Amino acid sequence: MRQPHGPGITCEQHAGARLGATGGIRYSDPFLNFHSRDAAVDGDGQQPMQALPFALLAIAFYLGAASWQALTLLRRVPQRPKLVRGLGTLALAFHGLVIAVVIRETGGLWLGLSPSLVMVSALVTALLMLVSLAKPVLNAAVGVFPVAAMTLVTAVAWPGGEHQGHITPGIALHVISSALAFALLAIAAVQSMLLAWQNQALRHHHISGVVQTLPPLTTMERVLFELIWAGMILLTLAIASGFLFVDNLFAQHLVHKTVLSLAAWVIFAALLIGHHWLGWRGLKAVRWTLGGGVLLLLAYFGTKFAVEVIFS
Repeated sequence: MRQPHGPGITCEQHAGARLGATGGIRYSDPFLNFHSRDAAVDGDGQQPMQALPFALLAIAFYLGAASWQALTLLRRVPQRPKLVRGLGTLALAFHGLVIAVVIRETGGLWLGLSPSLVMVSALVTALLMLVSLAKPVLNAAVGVFPVAAMTLVTAVAWPGGEHQGHITPGIALHVISSALAFALLAIAAVQSMLLAWQNQALRHHHISGVVQTLPPLTTMERVLFELIWAGMILLTLAIASGFLFVDNLFAQHLVHKTVLSLAAWVIFAALLIGHHWLGWRGLKAVRWTLGGGVLLLLAYFGTKFAVEVIFS
């Protein structure tokens, strides 16, 4: 059932008595951008201060894991995937505690730019480590872990955002599938950059150093397209559930998000078709993957950045 465009939630207090008039909460943004009239308030500054120790520990473990994996790629230290996963797991645990502090201190999720980045980066990290148990994608930690650390910095330095209110099952399906799709396709984007690096090195006959550390080129490409296939299935589910459960995806404040998401879907679909029927691979696959990833990034976070940073 579609969510109505209600007047939001308002509460008034008069002569010691709390008088509330409650309308429906409006769910109008297809990708982690719920609207209500409650504003994120952190007047006493307690939320970022309580989250700070956990954030610092998470950042330290993220950077430690990323540094070791980077040195592994450069053949400066031996491969220690268990060490990298262990440090990543510790980082993710403290990352989760930061999110828990936000939820506890605010009474719910705040879905402004910084909190959204923190939650999505935690999901990307968790998926990366899970997928790395079966696929050779742990090298992507070199890019994913530092980005996750940076999102924690923004969450502590610039907290705030919009309160989500109540979530129906349909909206929950939409949000979860959207976040999972972004996470998988973000990992695919990092994988494609490693593939480009490897491809370029082989073209110039540089077969030492990083190239010797990475899996074979065919394996890198196979894993890339497996990630894209999985991400596309979830992105399709996210878009379909958006049309079913989000009211008017082509409203003025949503049209750019909808168009960018559909454009990203078209790019990834064209890439998969081109790979299957025309044999697209190598740098062409990298360019299409990064193009779709950029559009998806703009669809998820571009508007939030513009509203909360540029025009604030």
